[in-house]
Amino acid sequence: MDSGNAGELVALALERAGVSHLFTLNGGHIWPLLMGATEHGIRVIDVRHEQSAAFAAEGWAKVTRECGVVAVTAGPGVTNSASALAQAQANDSPMFVVGGRAPVARWGMGSLQEMDHVEVVRSLTKKALTLTSAEDAYRTAAECMRTALSRRTGPVFMDIPIDV
Repeated sequence: MDSGNAGELVALALERAGVSHLFTLNGGHIWPLLMGATEHGIRVIDVRHEQSAAFAAEGWAKVTRECGVVAVTAGPGVTNSASALAQAQANDSPMFVVGGRAPVARWGMGSLQEMDHVEVVRSLTKKALTLTSAEDAYRTAAECMRTALSRRTGPVFMDIPIDV
């Protein structure tokens, strides 16, 4: 898959994996994914705090044994999801956290909400990575879903720079 933006391609992978709900607190860094999710018929549930969105996804996973999916914006959006990641890890809840990230072209320049999320969440997840190419978005998102759902189930994190 190499057509479309990364957010739209991730949404397509989610749809094809059977994801019906995506929990979020709307934020600029994740708009492409939220727009893609809406276009692909995934119900976007927008809450008032990223921690609530992440715990809702973890609860969804715990109850349904499907992968709970949450999208959080860069910086504090990701850090606000950390408690739910720890809970998902402890409960073996399959969860896919997609974080927004500052544009690659501005890394190291103090871009809005810029931080290395992967280092923050690595110990709380089965896998944590940064998507670096829109061409790899569909494949990588599908792989993240498979990883979250494979034994021992648990949380996976991927962030997407806004310019990918």
